[in-house]
This record gives sequence, C-alpha cells and structure tokens, in this order.
Amino acid sequence: MPVICNVLWPTRERALHVPRVDIRLAFCRQCGHIFNPDFDPTMMDYTEAYENSLHFSPRFQRYADQLAADLVARHQLYNKTIIDIGGGKGDFLTLLCQLGNNRGISIDPSYAPPAAQPTQSAVSFIQDYYSEKYAHLAADFVCSRHTLEHIQHPAEFVTMLRRTLDAQQQSVLFFEMPNALFTLHDLAIWDIIYEHCSYFTNHSLAYLFRASGFQVLDVHETFAGQFLCIEAIPAPRDAGEPWQDELALAQLAEDVAAFATNYQTKVQHERALLTDMRQVDKKAVIWGAGSKGITFLNTLQLQDQIEYAVDINPRKHGMYITGTGQQIVPPEFLRTYRPDVVIVMNPVYTDEIYTIVRELGLSPELLPA
Repeated sequence: MPVICNVLWPTRERALHVPRVDIRLAFCRQCGHIFNPDFDPTMMDYTEAYENSLHFSPRFQRYADQLAADLVARHQLYNKTIIDIGGGKGDFLTLLCQLGNNRGISIDPSYAPPAAQPTQSAVSFIQDYYSEKYAHLAADFVCSRHTLEHIQHPAEFVTMLRRTLDAQQQSVLFFEMPNALFTLHDLAIWDIIYEHCSYFTNHSLAYLFRASGFQVLDVHETFAGQFLCIEAIPAPRDAGEPWQDELALAQLAEDVAAFATNYQTKVQHERALLTDMRQVDKKAVIWGAGSKGITFLNTLQLQDQIEYAVDINPRKHGMYITGTGQQIVPPEFLRTYRPDVVIVMNPVYTDEIYTIVRELGLSPELLPA
C-alpha cells in the first residue's frame, strides 16, 4: 500500500510512483491493542499537502455541529481555553470556540496558513507536533480527533499528556478515532492504512487511558458506529492499577482470530463484483477520494477499470489518487461522464450522494463498497 494515503498528487505520473509498504497487524492479548509492529514513523511526512478534511460533506458537518454543541453544553465550555491536538485546518476547534465564546489553540504539523488571515480570530495555530514543551499552555478542555491512531507509541503519548496536565487537574479530555470493532465486525477493511499504526476498541482505549493516569468518564461509539470517543480527566497519582475486562478481551481475541479469513473473503467478493461489471461493460466511478477510496483502489488495483474518483472537497479536484492515478473530479463531472455504477466508499453518505446524483439528472446504481 502507499505509505501515505492523504497526500494527493498534481500529475498521474507522480501519483503512480509513490513509496509502498506491506501492512501487517498484531494483537496484544494483554491489553487488546491492535497495531502495526512494522510501522516506521520516519516515513511519515505530515506537510501542508496532507488533506483529509471531511467538513465539505453536509452529513459530516451536521455530525460535527451536533458533537461540538453537545461537548460545549455538557462540559460548560463557555469563555474557556481549548487545545486541539492534531486539529488540521481548525474546523472543529473553530466550532467549539464560536459556540462558547472560547479561546482555541490548534497544534498540528500539517496546518497550512490560509492565503488571507482573518483580522480577528479566537483560534491560534502552532505548526508542530504536541509535546511537553507545550505544558505551559493551560487548557480547560483538550480535544484530539483522528490523531491518536497515527501515533506509534500511544501509551507514551497519553502518559506524556498526563504529565503536561499535572497542574491542571480539572482539565477534561475528549479523543475521537476510528472504531476498530467497526472494521472487525462490519468488515470496513478499507480503513486499514499505513498512516494508522494503532487500531482501538472501546476496551483497549479505556485501558490505555486508565493505565496512563486518567479517570475514564465515558467511552462510546458514534457516527453510525464508525468512530470511537473517550472522555477522561486526570486521575489522582495513587489511583492504583487499571482494571481489565477479561470477558471483553476474550471476545476481542475471537474477533481478531477470524479477521484474516473474513478480510480475504471481502476482497474476493469485491473482485467478483467488479469482474461482473467489466463483463457487461458497466462504467463505474468511486465516490470518496479519502483513505477508504484510496485503499479500495490500491487493494484491488483498479487503474484500468475505474478512471475517476468523485469527491466534494474542492481542494482535491484535479489531483490524482496516490498509488493508482485516478483523477479526482467534482460531482458535476458526472453529468457528461454518466457512470452506470457509483461505488460508495462510506455507506453513511449514501443518502447525501443519492440526492446529489438525482439533482444532476442521473440515476446510476449506488453500490456500497
């Protein structure tokens, strides 16, 4: 697979000649963590070219709006200071600040300053990785969405974060990440990418935070089961050893044991569907040029059968899929291309996609990947 999915390329030639790696996953029978033991962090380069924003989707934006409103209301985030670790372009942090008149600090190495800086903003940006050198930044609330799964040694990171909050015992943490149980149970295998060196379940995530010195307030699934969220506060230093849910760990071990076979079955099923399409000359595109779509195309090697990937993020238009070279086009492109099949990379967006293609005067078959 390509080393980095979410860096897109201005030419097909450059997209086809990217570094590749094999992905191998391991399972820890002690804590339930699923991870890539071969991950090499020196291969990661989160620059301004890294693009993974989902906020152009009305469906995702509704989710983000509701999530931000819920966090502000439940944790009384009014006139507070919020730190966002791995905040990207600052979309979610800006929401939190607007809703509660809060002050925000986003720390992310991939942050790209806009061409025109706003004259006044409640959000400031630091283009860097979060570390103990930012312990002086006091925060009432620390959030981090879809970042922890990119960190090779999550226990070291979360323990470091606990140290930085030693003088801030009232700080609340909120972390969100992909839900590994969704991958294991629903066979969302296109979520397996090299950038994600860690895969968390509710069990392993809670264990990680307890073992790192936090009191876990809540762990729950969201976004149709695709995401996993945890809320925690610093625990007293004498809180004792974290407890282990042996029943959940045993069930997780069974799920992991079955996954390799289930993975291959899923891949073979998708290849059979695509073969059937080719035999009857059906023209197909994928909808979603994020990590799911990129993994789908690279796993099945579809550069000869699928020419285009559709995405509503305008920052991706005209770019090329890493590894396989499909051009990324806006939905309006389909008016002239007129595909027979649209392969939906994330079924949570099916209704949104259905509405868009109908407004374009099209009626392709929508096929979930």
